[in-house]
Amino acid sequence: MVRKQVKSMVRGESVVIALFGAVLGLGIGTAFGVALTKATQSSTGTALAIPIKSLVAFVMFAAGVGVLAAMWPARRAARLNVLDSLDFD
Repeated sequence: MVRKQVKSMVRGESVVIALFGAVLGLGIGTAFGVALTKATQSSTGTALAIPIKSLVAFVMFAAGVGVLAAMWPARRAARLNVLDSLDFD
């Protein structure tokens, strides 16, 4: 791999992990929110409203943070010689 490919791979992995965490968190949070709303709906009279635009914006924000979080590690990984980075001591 050339340096540009290493940087791209590290950034891609970071974005995938950030998106996985965001989607998993949103899914669990939405499920708990729906369950809580359904459980208390008869006593409080509240209606269920899921803010889709805010959830999509959060996922996009998580992807951006994933790219930012990978900038320094990607640069460092691209500079390392693969054989020198393996320590056989």
